[in-house]
Amino acid sequence: MWNHRYIQKLLRYLSPASFAAIMIFLITVIALFTPPYIGMADNGDYFRILYSNGLYFNDPNYTNNYLGHFVKNYGVYQYFNENGATLFSSQSMFIKASLLINFLLFDSHIFDIRFQAGMYLILYAFAIYLFVEALTWKMSKKRGYLVSLLIIFVLGDTGYTAYFNSFYSESIVLIMTIFMVAAGILLYRKRYNDYLMVAVFVVSAIFLTTSKQQNAPVGMIIAVFGVFFLFIRKTRSFRAITATLLIAVFGIGIGSYVLIPQEFVNINKYHAMTRGVMMGSVNPEKTLESFGIDKQFAVLDETLYYNPYSSAAVDSNLMQEEFYNKYTVVSILVYYVLHPDQAGKMLNLAAQDAFSIRPHAMGNYEASTGKPFGSQTIFFSSYSLLKLWLAPKTFGFVILWVLIIIGLYMPSFVKSIKLRQRRNAVRLPLILMMITIGLSGIFVSIVGAGDADLAKHEFLFTLVFDLVTLITICDLIAKRLWIQEVEEDADIKAMQGGEFRA
Repeated sequence: MWNHRYIQKLLRYLSPASFAAIMIFLITVIALFTPPYIGMADNGDYFRILYSNGLYFNDPNYTNNYLGHFVKNYGVYQYFNENGATLFSSQSMFIKASLLINFLLFDSHIFDIRFQAGMYLILYAFAIYLFVEALTWKMSKKRGYLVSLLIIFVLGDTGYTAYFNSFYSESIVLIMTIFMVAAGILLYRKRYNDYLMVAVFVVSAIFLTTSKQQNAPVGMIIAVFGVFFLFIRKTRSFRAITATLLIAVFGIGIGSYVLIPQEFVNINKYHAMTRGVMMGSVNPEKTLESFGIDKQFAVLDETLYYNPYSSAAVDSNLMQEEFYNKYTVVSILVYYVLHPDQAGKMLNLAAQDAFSIRPHAMGNYEASTGKPFGSQTIFFSSYSLLKLWLAPKTFGFVILWVLIIIGLYMPSFVKSIKLRQRRNAVRLPLILMMITIGLSGIFVSIVGAGDADLAKHEFLFTLVFDLVTLITICDLIAKRLWIQEVEEDADIKAMQGGEFRA
């Protein structure tokens, strides 16, 4: 009884947003910071971000852990680091920040990745707080706690938080996407200062766009849909600042694409052809000829760039001149448009992994735990396991989901436009922005790199799917899918006076 009364008293003074943030924080602390420590195994990509940030693999048996075991300790370069950045990523800022914390609190020779995880977790808790606050604003406390429990179940899943103990950029994608969505909804609901929320939205968008090369189109998508934010206030200063920031986001998206190193461009182009176009073709030789490529390159069908033994030297001048230079992302996109059956097969292939939060191939435990190679945790993983088990594995379901979401939010949008309630009209564009970002994750993966490492490349879609679905469910719980939530003073006066002045 005492415990029951104590909990009731605690919840009386604790908002649903605070409750969700605290619970996810505690669950993640147990998962990542208490034995057996949970993280993500290296799939061979760590070197791209590790060396240029002053870290190296100090375990002589490190390669034996590829894909199977999580490694938490890394060496720190003590002298001149000759390794330049292999790619441009905002992730480097977070690694350097956690490295500084590691120096101050732990060691200058060994980097414990849990310092990075701790930094990510603090940011994540703040992001969760804002997201739940956005969803539960002006909602009854009973419904608010129901929403917070739902958020804990989904976003507290270890499938998401295990990325914090890794050098994958998915950690940045996860945190910044939630910050961005939360800021957008808070703008719509007029919860905090508009200028502050625009700043949070834009900064998060920039970190998200620059977190990995695949996200280059994200900045452009955000900037286009962000135009609707210009109209939520009539002041020139707000519109000028918002427009300038959106243009900056658009430019950063373009810049992120331009700055992709040629080596990675070739790797992606190789897979786009061998693991995409050629793989799905009934006649690879004829398909190659349609791109102006010698049909002899058909021997590369379904091969990987990293294969130790290849029929051609993948980084040779011959490959550059006679293979890579013969096609672009645009020409591959045109090919899929002209071959819808093949495009459909690739989309269905993508859909099979589109609802997987964590790739199947990567283990979560250290080798010292004695867990079998590639073992994955089931601690607080009910949602990710259920999602993987229940979600349909066809792209048709994705299309159906998109149509349902748009159909649910369209009446409110149309009504807002008719009443010229600009702030209310922001909700559907925000939802569409998220859906477009998620779908871009699928399309960019297929067109840009075929099915190579597809499950990991689709992380952005599976995250967006969860966030948009959560927003929709919460609006249903609050019974505000079809109502006008924010009545602007100018609109009220105009309706009372029988006219509207823009």
